[in-house]
Amino acid sequence: MQRYPLGGFSVSRIGFGAMQLPGPGVFGPPRDRDQALAVLRRAVELGVDHIDTAQYYGPGVANELIRTALFPYPDTLALVSKVGARRDESGGWLPDTEPHQLRRAIEDNLRTLGTGQLAAVNLRLVGGTAPGQRFDDQLAVMTQARDEGLIGGVGLSNATHEHLLYALERTPIACVQNLLNLADRSSLPVLRECSSRGIAFVPFFPLGSGIPRANPVLGDERVRSVAGRLGLTPAQVALAWTMDLAPNVLLIPGTSSVAHLEENLAAAGVVLDDDARQQLAAAVPG
Repeated sequence: MQRYPLGGFSVSRIGFGAMQLPGPGVFGPPRDRDQALAVLRRAVELGVDHIDTAQYYGPGVANELIRTALFPYPDTLALVSKVGARRDESGGWLPDTEPHQLRRAIEDNLRTLGTGQLAAVNLRLVGGTAPGQRFDDQLAVMTQARDEGLIGGVGLSNATHEHLLYALERTPIACVQNLLNLADRSSLPVLRECSSRGIAFVPFFPLGSGIPRANPVLGDERVRSVAGRLGLTPAQVALAWTMDLAPNVLLIPGTSSVAHLEENLAAAGVVLDDDARQQLAAAVPG
């Protein structure tokens, strides 16, 4: 499998996202704890060396599962988390973006994962706000954690092109994690900027699962047509299309099923032909 730098590591281009390991709504314990642990262990067995998580997945559930399944961690395993959100008692999502909250969240991730350093931590940005003093203060917390050795690199999540350029004037950025898939290509300018600067780009919801309607990616006729012709699943086609965009794209598809994990990882070997690229370019225009 091809590799790309990420926070001091060199990782395979398909990793694993832990968001689906907790219970429904990314809240509470998993439906099947043994299965969740099996997915994590099988992922590492198959060569996954990049796991994306967050303290607020559960909260605390995903990190605890990762630690139970994989500790002591392989030296080559890049653990990446994110900060900037929290959950209320009913599972609601709340902002957690004050500097002291960001610092606490970094330390909470380290504690619950049982590690002294994370490969990178993504600062989750709230849309609609222009860069300014607040963003400066947030970046200062992240860069201080990096300089202290708590994290290997500073990342951004939900970043606009403006935020990325603003951040790069102040500190190196190890990775950007934004929504990008066949149905939502609005982050392509951010991806192109990352590509030109050698920054890892990590698309979330690459299979369209985060879009609040019938899945427009896996249900698209052209995606299904390409899959049928190439002997693949629609998920493998969607993942292959995303990796085909640029060599700095690192995927983190998540699942709570070993079978789906193996299906997703098999996409690493898929090579799309020109006919497939043309069909997919016109698929689910967004």
